[in-house]
Amino acid sequence: MTIPALMPTYGRADVAFERGEGCWLIATDGRRYLDFGSGVAVNSLGHSHPHLVQAIQAQAAQVIHTSNLYRVPGQERAAARLVANTFADTVFFNNSGAEALEMAIKIARRHHQSQGSDRYRVIVARQAFHGRTLATVAAGGQEKHLAGFAPMVEGFDRVGFGNLNEARQAVGDLTAAVLVEPVQGEGGIRTADAQYLQGLRAMCDEYGLLLMLDEVQTGNGRTGKLYAHEWAGITPDVMATAKGLGGGFPVGAVLATEKAAACMTAGTHGSTFGGNPLAMAAVNAVLDVLLEDGFLDRVQAIGAFLRDRLERLAARHPAVIEEVRGLGLMLGLRLAPAITNTDFVSKALSHGLLTVPAGDNVVRLLPPLIVGEAEADAAVDILDRVSKELSPAS
Repeated sequence: MTIPALMPTYGRADVAFERGEGCWLIATDGRRYLDFGSGVAVNSLGHSHPHLVQAIQAQAAQVIHTSNLYRVPGQERAAARLVANTFADTVFFNNSGAEALEMAIKIARRHHQSQGSDRYRVIVARQAFHGRTLATVAAGGQEKHLAGFAPMVEGFDRVGFGNLNEARQAVGDLTAAVLVEPVQGEGGIRTADAQYLQGLRAMCDEYGLLLMLDEVQTGNGRTGKLYAHEWAGITPDVMATAKGLGGGFPVGAVLATEKAAACMTAGTHGSTFGGNPLAMAAVNAVLDVLLEDGFLDRVQAIGAFLRDRLERLAARHPAVIEEVRGLGLMLGLRLAPAITNTDFVSKALSHGLLTVPAGDNVVRLLPPLIVGEAEADAAVDILDRVSKELSPAS
């Protein structure tokens, strides 16, 4: 047998972590790493956050799972808090971002078909990433994710990200919804401007479409607002989120208006594990912190602090870093063509800094939302060292 016991679907770095403290991870060999990847924007409260740990431990000692055949009080509390603090009227909990996006796509179809319409198509953006299921890779449309999985799930019409005219031209008799990320993460930390999102909202209202937002990565405080669409002053009809919602515990959610989700009656959707008591203990603990007075203001402030340091870094190394992108603590460095983001990420790892590659030759910086100025400065110092080592002039 040549295939390993663990299916080799990842190109993993040769490092393993055994514990974490705040913004730091400690490897099995004792080396400390500054975590500016957060498990790809998942560890919103960092590592071993005492409130999150206590909540999970206490719930695990009581009941871990009961099934959605019965009421789950933690679910009811988390849903009520999300409804109170967002556009939504109702929430469904599942296990991941991809599952949340699958449900959003189902809502788009059922919303119209329950009214006697045969609309089912969804307008999506190029360079998008919406997950790894058959429907969500089709929605994302990136060849590297689709290769070998034909035939592609049908029903998605692709337009330029940020191009409102192209989106309007794509609307047809069978169009049901628009699906877009407020900031494309995997696509290279490409931020949608407010006018674009406002235009999509107006377009959806004009044509009777659902506006669906993928806030899997941008949500739960990552950009300095609870959800990134708030920066544009709009509200969607349906929103999918996950990643930072559980602070490291796998959980996802679909938030929706009553109008959009009224079609989702008993038996139309389900999840065995989704929203179980242990997951809800994690979500409620994360919400305790995110909804504290001043917490998101602090995320905005430290995000501005880090961005300023990164802009100065880019000015010092124009042959390495061409652009700083992003919002809040969802930031990216677009590198010069001569330097690959994978080489940069690998070099940063060797210096004790965890980062994440993205499309468009971008290095993602996604620190925990609890990051401080000292950790931000330490990260920039390492990035400065890496930039010097990778500079074509060195």
